[in-house]
Amino acid sequence: METKKKTTRKVDLLTSVEQIVELSKNSHLNAEFFKKAAKPIKHLSQMLELSENQAVMMAIFIDNSNDTSIKVNDFAKHFDCSTTRVIRLMCDVDELEKRGLVLCSRDRSGLTYRVPLDVIEAFKRNEKYTPCDCSGMSCAQLFNYIAEFMEMREENELTTEQTINKLNLLLDSNKHLVFVQKLKSYKLDPEDEMLLVVFSHLYANNNDDRIGYYDINFFYDRKIDFNRVKRQLKANNHILQASKMIEYNNDDGFADRESFRMTWSAKKELFPELNLASMNVENDGNDIIKHASIAEKQLYYDKDVTARISDLCKLLEDRNYCDICNRLRNKGFRSGFTCLFYGAPGTGKTETVLQIARQTGRDIMQVNVSEIKSMWVGESEKNIKRLFDQYRERVEKSVIAPILLFNEADAIIGKRQEGAERAVDKMENSIQNIILQEMENLDGILIATTNLAQNMDKAFERRFLYKIKFNKPTVEARISIWKSMLPDLADNDIRILAEKYDFSGGQIENIARHYTIGNILHGDSQNLLDEITSYCDSERVDTGQTRKIGFNS
Repeated sequence: METKKKTTRKVDLLTSVEQIVELSKNSHLNAEFFKKAAKPIKHLSQMLELSENQAVMMAIFIDNSNDTSIKVNDFAKHFDCSTTRVIRLMCDVDELEKRGLVLCSRDRSGLTYRVPLDVIEAFKRNEKYTPCDCSGMSCAQLFNYIAEFMEMREENELTTEQTINKLNLLLDSNKHLVFVQKLKSYKLDPEDEMLLVVFSHLYANNNDDRIGYYDINFFYDRKIDFNRVKRQLKANNHILQASKMIEYNNDDGFADRESFRMTWSAKKELFPELNLASMNVENDGNDIIKHASIAEKQLYYDKDVTARISDLCKLLEDRNYCDICNRLRNKGFRSGFTCLFYGAPGTGKTETVLQIARQTGRDIMQVNVSEIKSMWVGESEKNIKRLFDQYRERVEKSVIAPILLFNEADAIIGKRQEGAERAVDKMENSIQNIILQEMENLDGILIATTNLAQNMDKAFERRFLYKIKFNKPTVEARISIWKSMLPDLADNDIRILAEKYDFSGGQIENIARHYTIGNILHGDSQNLLDEITSYCDSERVDTGQTRKIGFNS
C-alpha cells in the first residue's frame, strides 16, 4: 500500500508574522500564548537573530508598518494588557532600534515608531535585513547619507548620540575620502567635529551660506547643550571659529553674530571632491591681467613719488612680501597690503599699478565696478562678497599673490550717505560697509585708484596702509615725458612745450598719438613745433581748463 507523502508549506517571514499577530491578540502575553506561538516565534527569531520577546515585538511592528507613528499603547491594546507590561519589553524594542529594524521619534508628545521601508522590503523578500555597506562611497554618496541621517535627527527618529554614532561609522568606513581625511586631521572633540559635519551638510547639501542658530538647534537633544554652543558662537570663541572653519556673515558690511558661513579656506580643504557651483570661480566676470603681458613703460614722477613707488615695488617683491607678512602676523598685525593711488587724471596711477605688477611678477584681478553694481536690489552686495571670495581663492591658488585692483574707485569709496532712505543709497552704503570689513580681513594686495580723494570716506582713508598722491609732473618731468613720446622734437622745442603747457603725462601721450596719426595720414610736418602746438591748443577747452580724458588715471 503506497503511503501518501505529507507536504508541508515552507514558512516565510511574513507567514510567521501573521501567525504571531493572530495568536498574540488579546493574549495578555501570557505563557499560553508563547506555548501556542512557539513555532513561528522560533522561526522569526532564528531568521533575524532575535530573542523571543524581540521577535514578538517585531511581528507587531511589521503588522503596523503602514503607520508612521506607532505608539506603546497600541501594543497594549493589541495584547489587551497594561501599558506597564509592555514597558517591561522596551529594552527589547531598544535593541530593535539599535539594529535599525525600527526607527524611534522622540518629541514632547512621547515616543513613536515606524518601520523603515528597507526592512519591509526585506521581509517581503523573506530575507534577513542587513544594513547596506557604507564603505567605498564617493563624496557625493557620503553626503547623501549624511543628509538622510540629519533628516532622521530632525524628525527625532535618532537621538543626538545615535546620530553621532551613525555618522562616525559612516566616516570610519570612508577614510579614503579627502573630506574625511581633512575632517579627522583637525583633531576636534567628537561634539565639535559633528558640529562641523552639520555645517558641511548645510552648505554642501542645502547650499546654505547663511546658517543661523535655528539651523543647528535640531542637532541637540538637550537644550543645555545647544545653549552652551550658542554662547560660544555668539562670543566668537568656539573652536570652529578660532580654527577659521566658520565665520560670521556680513550684514551691510558688519559682522552678523546671528548667522554664520563656512570660511573659504574650509570649503576649499573639505570639498575638493564635490562639484559645487557656488565654488566655481573660473569665469568670475573680472578681468585678469597677466603680468607677462604688460609692456614695459617708462614713467616720470616727482622726487617724492619716485621714492615711494620704488619702496612699494621692493615691498611687493615676493621674497620681501612673504617675510613682511609673516612678521606682521607674528606681531598680531593685519598682513594685508592696501594702497591708494590718488591725484589728477592722467598722472599715471593705473599705469603705475601695471608696472608694479610687471616688475613683481603679480597678475592683476581688475574689478569692473559697473558690473558689481547690479540693478537688482541685494545683488550688488552678493556680487561684492563673491568678488572677495574669488580673490581669496586666487591668492590660495597662485604661487605669487595677485593684486586686486579697484580702478577709478570714486564710486565705491566716496562718503557714505547718512540717514539713507532711498534703496540706491542704502545699497551704496551696504557695498561700502562690506568692502571696509573685507579690507580689515584682507590677506593679499589691494590697490585702489581715484581722481577724487577729497570725496573719500574717512573710514576708507584709515584702512589704506599706503597712500600715494600723484601730482602733475614738474617742468623737468614734462621735458622727460615729451622727449620719450616725441624724440624727433628738438630739445629747445621740448622745453618750450613743457613750460607753456601744464599737461599731465596722459595728456602729453594723447597729443603724441594725435601727431602720430596725422603723420601717417599726411606725412612729415614742415614745422613740427607748430603742429604739436596746435594739438596742444586743441587739448584745452574754451574755459582754458584741461579736459578730463581719463587716460592713465
